Amino acid sequence: QVQLVESGGGLVPAGGSLRLSCAASGGNFRNYYMAWFRQAPGKERELVARFTWSGGSEYYTDSVKSRFTISRDNAKNTVYLQMNSLKPEDTAVYYCASRHMMSAPSEYKNWGQGTQVTVSS
Repeated sequence: QVQLVESGGGLVPAGGSLRLSCAASGGNFRNYYMAWFRQAPGKERELVARFTWSGGSEYYTDSVKSRFTISRDNAKNTVYLQMNSLKPEDTAVYYCASRHMMSAPSEYKNWGQGTQVTVSS
């Protein structure tokens, strides 16, 4: 059973940085896309960044390009989201998710519990 556990959220002033972690277990993630989503109050959940466990097919939503970086540590089976130059509009609950590479882009079946990121102005 795939399990994803996020950590690293918190309160940070605008312009600051945070690194989110997603500890993954229970699957052969070499065949998975790993992704970070976020959902702000009153807004739909959006895909922030994703890549394959091998590091390919990297994607970032336009609003975070050049500020956020997705990466992984194979030895720790952990995916990270480094967030720099944070803005108040980055405030949201951030979720780690995964889907098999053969599944449709919308079929993220495995989700973490979410971690709150709050950026103060």
